[in-house]
Amino acid sequence: MRLARPCTLPPTLSTPPSHVTFRCCTTLSRVNQKSTRVNLKRLLDPNPITSQPVKLGHRWMEYQGVRNWEGLLDPLDDRLRGEILRYGKFVDAAYQSFDFDPSSHTYATCRFPKTTLLDRCGLHQTGYRLTKNLRATSGIQLPRWVDKAPSWLATQSSWIGYVAVCQDKNEIARLGRRDVVIAFRGTATCLEWLENLRATLSPVHDNVQSSHGKPGPMVESGFLSLYDSGTATSPSLRDMLREEIKRLLQSYGDEPLSLTVTGHSLGAALATLAAHDIKTAFKRAPLVTVISFGGPRVGNRCFRRQLEKQGTKVLRIVNDDDLITKVPGFVIDDDVSKNREVYVAGLPSWIRKRVEETQWVYAEVGRELRLRSKDSPYLKSVNVATCHELKTYLHLVNGFVSSTCPFRATVQDVFNNHGS
Repeated sequence: MRLARPCTLPPTLSTPPSHVTFRCCTTLSRVNQKSTRVNLKRLLDPNPITSQPVKLGHRWMEYQGVRNWEGLLDPLDDRLRGEILRYGKFVDAAYQSFDFDPSSHTYATCRFPKTTLLDRCGLHQTGYRLTKNLRATSGIQLPRWVDKAPSWLATQSSWIGYVAVCQDKNEIARLGRRDVVIAFRGTATCLEWLENLRATLSPVHDNVQSSHGKPGPMVESGFLSLYDSGTATSPSLRDMLREEIKRLLQSYGDEPLSLTVTGHSLGAALATLAAHDIKTAFKRAPLVTVISFGGPRVGNRCFRRQLEKQGTKVLRIVNDDDLITKVPGFVIDDDVSKNREVYVAGLPSWIRKRVEETQWVYAEVGRELRLRSKDSPYLKSVNVATCHELKTYLHLVNGFVSSTCPFRATVQDVFNNHGS
């Protein structure tokens, strides 16, 4: 097995002063096969290799994206790395808490009570307390014959995530504010998969027409359906979330407060919709930040512009080898960070105009931290599904240094210290 040597400091230095430039070693060396045997699940588990949380203090807004993470992404700032991984664990808890067993009478519900959910998912002493369970409902109209099909096939409403509020004084002091986390899992049920396939764009409710009479913000139809739909017995995810945010703003609105919406895959799309909705419904909402992992495209350019106008901050963690991040639809202008349009080379203007008017043109939102499975010496032979897994994303975030130096030495040390 041939592994790329990770980035290291010069041998004469034990800590990196500000003027030292990191050098990425690309020389390949053969290592002992016994030392490289590793359990993939343990390799992808971020818990053993994350550093202790550090104090954010008065810089907390910077790490929540108030300056669009300028100077923090490449190279990746270690404090920001820690925060991304911390929020990733909240998303992982949403996965662990979901009942995936279709033969169970509790299928598609939360396995744990609110009081113990985080502890039972391995998140001990986080300082956060769950305040609300969240459910998403599909708006797909099912045929009558579904009544005779297995119940899991027609599960219309399912547990999708939760709201948790930081209550510990020491953690609030470390974070520099009281933080509210809204965490969403990815696709799990049959109807959620079907909603993912409804890839045309639909108008966002409660929006106004854009200039020149063109349609306003539009988002993927299936995502919007899961966010807006409800039943007689289950309110929509939108209504549940608005009710809880209203309560929290009334309770904590007079103190420094942040709303962090995070999710993976479908959960990343719902996180973006939720952030947009919160800023739409609550004009005096505090800073709202989205930390998304492996998210598909969500909406059109007008939707992106409205997010920016609202002041919603979006950090997308993208694995370049993950196909889900490249769908649905297609993108004509994708240089979001510089806010300029990039068109397909040689595409005539009249064709471009027609294309832009279709319901298949999406726009990337926010800032992007782009990673690649191929940059990890340990993930080069994994399949397409593994490239999309949340644990793969957390592993890549934990190891990433910069675009010119993709993996750090501490991950190499953990790899060598854990046998199969």
